[in-house]
Amino acid sequence: MSKVPLGFPKDFLWGGAVAANQLEGAYDIGGKGLCVSDLNEYQKDIPLDRKHNGEVTTRSILDTMASTDRVFPKRWGIDFYHTYKEDLKLLRELGLKTFRTSINWARIFPNGDETKPNEEGLKFYDALIDEILANGMEPMITVSHYEMPLNLTLNYTGWYSREVIDFFVRYCKVLFDRYHQKVKYWILVNQINLITHESFNHLGVAEDKVSNIEEAKYQAVHNEMVACAKATKYAHHLYSDLQIGVMLCGGPAYPASCKPEDNLACLRHNQMEFFFADVLLRGKYPGYAYRFFEERGYHIVFGDGDEEVLKNTADFVSFSYYYTTVCDEDSFNKDNSDYRNKELPANPWGWSIDPIGLRYMLNVFYDRYQCPIYITENGIGYFDKLEENGTIHDPYRIEYFKMHIEQMREAIKDGVDLRGYYAWGPIDIVSCSSSEMSKRYGFIYVDLDDYGHGSGKRIKKDSFKWYQHVIETNGESLYEQ
Repeated sequence: MSKVPLGFPKDFLWGGAVAANQLEGAYDIGGKGLCVSDLNEYQKDIPLDRKHNGEVTTRSILDTMASTDRVFPKRWGIDFYHTYKEDLKLLRELGLKTFRTSINWARIFPNGDETKPNEEGLKFYDALIDEILANGMEPMITVSHYEMPLNLTLNYTGWYSREVIDFFVRYCKVLFDRYHQKVKYWILVNQINLITHESFNHLGVAEDKVSNIEEAKYQAVHNEMVACAKATKYAHHLYSDLQIGVMLCGGPAYPASCKPEDNLACLRHNQMEFFFADVLLRGKYPGYAYRFFEERGYHIVFGDGDEEVLKNTADFVSFSYYYTTVCDEDSFNKDNSDYRNKELPANPWGWSIDPIGLRYMLNVFYDRYQCPIYITENGIGYFDKLEENGTIHDPYRIEYFKMHIEQMREAIKDGVDLRGYYAWGPIDIVSCSSSEMSKRYGFIYVDLDDYGHGSGKRIKKDSFKWYQHVIETNGESLYEQ
């Protein structure tokens, strides 16, 4: 008798994912404080493949805050703060069984260090979560998705400051206590391994406040992992039905050649991407990480009790999947970096298209952790054209998703315990890396440009009907529309 699964599980969660800072807008409404992403600027003339968020200094933060003539699209997003009811109805029509979004930390604790939360911010999420449920979708909530209150950078040193551990745990407790009966699935930190391209947005560390920014990132993420373990302990103790997840940015690096040196370097590079999940799912630092830190002269300080706290492990692993890269001995020894695989096609922003890499990654994660897996982001940005008759034809998007969902099905046949899939940005939102609307991911077009100009009208793309059919057939039919 064959034990190979024939398709997706009957209770498979087909969904979509967004982030509060990229769609809510209303950055100064309802008592919300500034968060780190409110500083992300749209800059037109930067080459597409170089658009990402870099390091910042205290001076650059203050200059940005004082600016009156620069463009910050994440401050207005797609105005989801006011349009969420209509948008969620569209997502219900799309057929989503689950919806992932984040809670903006600065909407709940405007400065991050208050002892009491902002009730007006909580009331917004009360209504939002109720509306998600009313539309028949299972909510998955991200607690920290590049929305650290800016005050924790200016008056502390972001996650590098151990005080932030307790601030974050307090924030988590507020959310768990308030929403434990409505929200089962939680991701504490979005893409916790992404400490290069989203270093400041993730960790909130201004590079002028530390002596060695590379060492400081690992100290900061150590503190963050301790906070996650403390929050997980609290959730498991009080609310045993809550599922706490670890999320990585999940594209693997391939060896640049068959040379043993390149293969070993690539193995070590990938280990340091798995490091964060190894700690949060296995409960301790792995030996390879101690060696990595020693070779680079990084001194990571453990607080009293940290090792014991880290034993409070998460329940599932999740990851985003956008592209794969290449690594060799030189790039690893230089700065543990990777680079684009030129053998693969790419979108205009240089993000490679590698569907087989998704199956590869699913197998690696399941072999490593033997726990439930959720793909909590997958998609690709393209320029979409709104035709004169009001239609948007996006066959490139349909083809991209077809190829990746096919590989998910293959991974399930491999024995991977894949529970859910969240297409990134089911409705167009402001790009995380480049702060532009013209880099579009959605099945639903939002009529706004990079400067926030436009009607704001929501329009279904051709891919809307296609993904709707995929969900209706539980992934069995990827070609009929």
